[in-house]
Amino acid sequence: MTSPGEPAPDHGVLVLAATPIGDPQDAAPRLAREIAAADVVAAEDTRRLKRLCSALGVEPTGSVLSYHEHNESSRTPELLERLREGARVVVVTDAGMPSVSDPGYRLVSAAVEAGVRVTCVPGPSAVLMALAVSGLPVDRFCFEGFAPRKPGERARALAALKDERRTMIFFEAPHRLDATLAAMAEAFGADRPAAVCRELTKTYEEVRRGGLAELAAWAADGVRGEITIVVGGAPAAVSDPGEALRVIQERVAAGERLKDVAADVAASTGLSKKALYDAAVAARRG
Repeated sequence: MTSPGEPAPDHGVLVLAATPIGDPQDAAPRLAREIAAADVVAAEDTRRLKRLCSALGVEPTGSVLSYHEHNESSRTPELLERLREGARVVVVTDAGMPSVSDPGYRLVSAAVEAGVRVTCVPGPSAVLMALAVSGLPVDRFCFEGFAPRKPGERARALAALKDERRTMIFFEAPHRLDATLAAMAEAFGADRPAAVCRELTKTYEEVRRGGLAELAAWAADGVRGEITIVVGGAPAAVSDPGEALRVIQERVAAGERLKDVAADVAASTGLSKKALYDAAVAARRG
């Protein structure tokens, strides 16, 4: 007899299968095997699944069902029943790991409650890739998903993250990117360092780094593609301006560029980059 939540020997297996976020060659070799062996493949978009299967040279032998945000609630009981009957159910989304800002969480929760074994096929992750290439601290980070669409809700959600010390990662739609970056600049500060990662692993991959206000101005002209935003965490408590100026002067005297040093010290202290730069220039002239 199994305890509540533990896998039952007569139940099937739920497999969350990560799919490439751009380049099909990034697919794990096991992904094709799981799709081919599945009794049921639950796909966010069956047309995209067909294209992926073509790229991988695999053909599903089981049934293929759509499983997306609009039918997730109604289809979850059906898939859970198949799992209870012993089926191997593979869930795939358009890109990345199912259940992470994509369909899948409801089924995982229901499967765990029913004692169905849950496993996954690891693979590409826009969250981790964006974090790795951002140039921002990676020792502690948090994933915030999509910011709210409505301006008021978005402003409140970002305001609640103002003092978050960890590096933050967000997803965003391209047509809302400029508004979200502007709202982040308002909530976190114009100079808060960030990176916009676009079309990761694809032909036109681009990583744009800078302060939030600078990035918002860049995005105002329109940006296309899949977007991941990485934002530096809140700096430590504001330091003494005089001490910060002394540090800047020492580093500049050692050969570093004033602009770069002012930005670095501003990011680490919470002081204004412009104010530090202007103070250093004034001190040099005086």
